Amino acid sequence: MVRECCGATIPSVNREVTLPLIVDDRGALQVAAADVSKLLRTVGGRWLRLVEAGEEGLDEDTVAALTIELAKLADRIDVACIAHSSGGAPRP
Repeated sequence: MVRECCGATIPSVNREVTLPLIVDDRGALQVAAADVSKLLRTVGGRWLRLVEAGEEGLDEDTVAALTIELAKLADRIDVACIAHSSGGAPRP
């Protein structure tokens, strides 16, 4: 039996993001992969908007590089989930 539990709210650069938590049969907390990949893209997008708005203390090149890496990680999570749900193994 899997049941949805309360969400975890994560402060993210002047914005809160809520991840729904799921409790599995053993009582372990789980987070849906789709929510994790969405969080990664949301954080990267928020950083980019802050840089575009002229937020001080953010290096444009560093933010761009970090945002790209977050998007790549989100893509890998999505590919693994698609492969799992279709019965195939993800390609490296």
